[in-house]
Amino acid sequence: MKIAGLVLVLLVALEHVYFLYLEMFLWTRPKGLRIFGNTAERAEASKVLAANQGLYNGFLAAGLLWGLIYPAAAAGVHIQMFFLACVVVAGIYGGLTVKMRIMYLQSGPALLGLLALLLA
Repeated sequence: MKIAGLVLVLLVALEHVYFLYLEMFLWTRPKGLRIFGNTAERAEASKVLAANQGLYNGFLAAGLLWGLIYPAAAAGVHIQMFFLACVVVAGIYGGLTVKMRIMYLQSGPALLGLLALLLA
C-alpha cells in the first residue's frame, strides 16, 4: 500500500501541474477552449481568473511534491495527506458548482491516494 500511495500522490501532483498548464497557458488557445467548453470571448474575459486558479493548482502540486521529498518520512506523509485532503475538497466543490466530472477527475485519485496512505 505504501508504494501505491506514493504513486497516487505523484499522479495527483502531475495532474495538478497539468491543470496549471491548461489554465495558465492554454485557456484562450484552441485546446483550452475545447477542453473547458469555452468560447474565445468567454475565455478572454476570464483568463485572469483561470490563471489564478491554475496557480492554486500549482500550489497543490508543489505541496504534494514537497511531501514526497520531505526528509522526515512520517512528517512527509502528513504533508501529503493534508494536500490530498485539500484536493478532495476542491474537487468536490468543483463537481458541485461547475461540472460533476471534476469531482471524479480531481477528487477520485486524491481520495484513493489518501486511503492508500492511511492504510500503509
